[in-house]
Amino acid sequence: MRNDPQVHTARLVAIAVAALTFLSCGEREVTPPPGQNRLAFETSPYLLQHKDNPVDWYPWGEEAFEKAKAEDKPLLVSIGYSSCHWCHVMEHESFENPEIAALMNELFVNVKVDREERPDVDEIYMTATQLMGQGGGWPLNVFVTPEGVPFFGGTYFPPSGGQGRPGWPDVLRRISQAWREQRDKIDEQNPRVLAALQGTSVFEAQESVPEVALLDEATGQLATRFDEVWGGFGGAPKFPPSQALQLLMRRYRRTSQPRDLEIVDFTLRKMAHGGMYDQLGGGFHRYSVDQEWLVPHFEKMLYDNALLSRAYVEAYQLTGDAFFGRIARETLDYVLREMTEPEGGFRSATDADSEGREGVYFVWKKAEIEELLGDDAARFMRAYGVTEEGNFEDVHHPRQPGEQGMNVLHVAVEPAELAKQDGITLADLEERLARGREVLFEHRQGRIYPGLDDKVLTAWNGLMISSMAYAGRALGEPRYVEAAERAADFVLRELRTDEGRILRTHRGGESKIPGFLDDYAFFAYALLDLYEATFDLRW
Repeated sequence: MRNDPQVHTARLVAIAVAALTFLSCGEREVTPPPGQNRLAFETSPYLLQHKDNPVDWYPWGEEAFEKAKAEDKPLLVSIGYSSCHWCHVMEHESFENPEIAALMNELFVNVKVDREERPDVDEIYMTATQLMGQGGGWPLNVFVTPEGVPFFGGTYFPPSGGQGRPGWPDVLRRISQAWREQRDKIDEQNPRVLAALQGTSVFEAQESVPEVALLDEATGQLATRFDEVWGGFGGAPKFPPSQALQLLMRRYRRTSQPRDLEIVDFTLRKMAHGGMYDQLGGGFHRYSVDQEWLVPHFEKMLYDNALLSRAYVEAYQLTGDAFFGRIARETLDYVLREMTEPEGGFRSATDADSEGREGVYFVWKKAEIEELLGDDAARFMRAYGVTEEGNFEDVHHPRQPGEQGMNVLHVAVEPAELAKQDGITLADLEERLARGREVLFEHRQGRIYPGLDDKVLTAWNGLMISSMAYAGRALGEPRYVEAAERAADFVLRELRTDEGRILRTHRGGESKIPGFLDDYAFFAYALLDLYEATFDLRW
């Protein structure tokens, strides 16, 4: 039985279903308010974004699966997260459309899942979708049997077909038809899907610790993928390689191989100079859509900024270069300013969108900067690559004829070179640029802020607590250590049961969902970093 793939994966799904109700606070309402669905009773900002949809959404749990069994319907499990741009697009195009929603309600039992709350559910169904030959990503839309077995999945679907993609209503009808008319094929496929899933989730423990040669091989492979022009590894889209850089720094510390440090130094500078880094407010966006770190996908995630700030602190320790220390401080100051709850916990993410448009909070027209900075505008725009044409195009809102383009600020000219060109000292230039950044930042504060996911996740808080504690010690900044202690106190107070078990998520006074391995591991690591920063035996 232990090796039976159907039993193994069915158990995973059953545990994921049952875990939802563990330690939930009080009795839940069963009848949603008029015009809303069952997601109105959830705490996840992502689920609450869908509470007014005409789709009869269920949260992940036994109720949805029991309904599917009773009505002999497949379930549509739709997975995403609050700061996901394409999740918003599909919601507006399809889930808010009454006709499409009616079709979904007629043919399926519809379940919404926040992947940040339920990484277990996301892992099972994302893996299954990729094993079926579909690309990964979010929103993830998976069709599953009443027993929880996936039989078809995909990501974003437009409301109508075109450019080689089927429309969402066509997908719904075809899947429903297959369920009614080809059930035997689905039943025949299920064991193969379950067996493939088991193959990705069963690992053999090794008796020995990995040898140093394995790490050398890994760093050698990184070097072969290094982008000599823009830094990082591979091509577009580019995600910040925080942990790969930390590995290279540790290897440099051990072997003094200059190539390791060259890769780290070059990549960290290119990322911090690009548009993926918020040049005005600090902190890093999720990833760069191009190879140059120029145009970001504009959401900001707590875990990215935790990992990146740590990498910049370690680079500062290794090199003594104040530039790396500055980027680390600006990133952590952004977290203290915009991502910290009054009670001490750290928020999860900010959205890519505001005012229904991607990136509009962060980008600039040339005329705006000229009006705000006056005589200093020309030099500032040269420094940060601002042009009439712009470098960012919102595909959902194309620029009108004669309209100025939008610009993502990035360091287009090295400050030392710009100072030389203009015949001023570097100190004078940096003072003027800092003044310009401050003016633009204050003006930006008056814009509509992107959507905020203010749930507190134990794992991600663990990462940020580690970074705050480590940076406070390395940079001589007690305020970071104090922030780390407040956040750790919050987790221990709000996200730990009387028996000492960790819970996954907290929002609106409610903590729920048993903690996963990353919650325990990252929070334990955070407590060790706090102890090393304070020598307080409590941690």
